[in-house]
Amino acid sequence: MEAAAVASSGCGLRCSLYPVPNQHRRGARLGLAAKRQQRCAVACGRLLLRPNARVYTAASASASAVMDSGAGDSGVRRKRLAVFVSGGGSNFRSIHEAALGGKVNGDVVALVTDKPGCGGAEYAMCNGIPVVVFTKLKSAPEGVSTDELLNVLRDLKVDFILLAGYLKLIPGELVKAFPRSMLNIHPSLLPAFGGKGYYGLKVHKAVIASGARYSGPTVHFVDEQFDTGKTLAQRVVPVLANDTPEQLAARVLHEEHQVYVEAVAALCEDRIVWRDDGVPLIRSQTNPNAYT
Repeated sequence: MEAAAVASSGCGLRCSLYPVPNQHRRGARLGLAAKRQQRCAVACGRLLLRPNARVYTAASASASAVMDSGAGDSGVRRKRLAVFVSGGGSNFRSIHEAALGGKVNGDVVALVTDKPGCGGAEYAMCNGIPVVVFTKLKSAPEGVSTDELLNVLRDLKVDFILLAGYLKLIPGELVKAFPRSMLNIHPSLLPAFGGKGYYGLKVHKAVIASGARYSGPTVHFVDEQFDTGKTLAQRVVPVLANDTPEQLAARVLHEEHQVYVEAVAALCEDRIVWRDDGVPLIRSQTNPNAYT
């Protein structure tokens, strides 16, 4: 199937829709999912998968026109957020819903993914959020290079990058371009059970096998390695005697949705304070002399 050009009647943003997978080759279930994703993309008309210089400008203008970039109730300018996902994107959804509900003083202006068929990308397209595929691979020829991605983020005037279940290592060029401006959430109490290969149920299986009595999510700043950036926030949950990895995962995920939104809210309200030793703290919203 040829890639289809889609134009938004609301903003004039042109974008390329990646080819729908062949049903016979990928199976009926994937074919139906791809068709559903295509319908969302056509309906929303703001899919941004294979950007060029003209698209960057249009996306920037569109996002500025649609989203309020003025100051929120706190008097702080609303921040512009790019979220990176590789899967279903439940944390992404929590952040987006919190932003729409006024709990986060920011707007999600782009969704970046290495898996254009994932649930997070579908949710973004169905909610009018531009999607960028990164990086360019044989399986995703519509993807962009690191330099192209940087251009997209700059033209969209992104303030902060939020990793929400993104499994790829972030290139050093991207980390350096957004110093102290990139967060990740990991489903364990870092530095335990972190690093390359620790993701999803693998983390919770390792926690249970170790005999650890507690686990929980960690929100941390991103550096050039897996899960080694400075910790910003954590939540603790018990590991029960008869827990399965799935049960522990559900308990941790419930806390993830809360702690990540709280951390992002603090980031967007300029309430992150860095200690002299390089440790980030969250200043209380109600008491400027209290930190967490």
